Amino acid sequence: MASEDVETIAVSIETDEGSDEIAVPATLVDLLAEEGQGSAEAVADVTLLSFASRAHHLAHHGEADDPDLEAAEGEIMDRFEDRFGVTFGEATGHQH
Repeated sequence: MASEDVETIAVSIETDEGSDEIAVPATLVDLLAEEGQGSAEAVADVTLLSFASRAHHLAHHGEADDPDLEAAEGEIMDRFEDRFGVTFGEATGHQH
């Protein structure tokens, strides 16, 4: 149940195939942002973390052995490390 009293931030997502928009509580963005980060950068960090987490789960805890998935997981993990300066395993304490 959404409350009209909660301030939100509109986040637009655009790809070559289309666009979408979501509203996220501003308080959450502020809590998750690192010092000095703006809203867009904080949301991008959470988005990258989410993709890395899902890719890790699918690649290492799923049932399929899929070379395309493994390549995609490797790519997102490289991007994660480039952005955050640590590996996904170091950031989450979840190592394989």
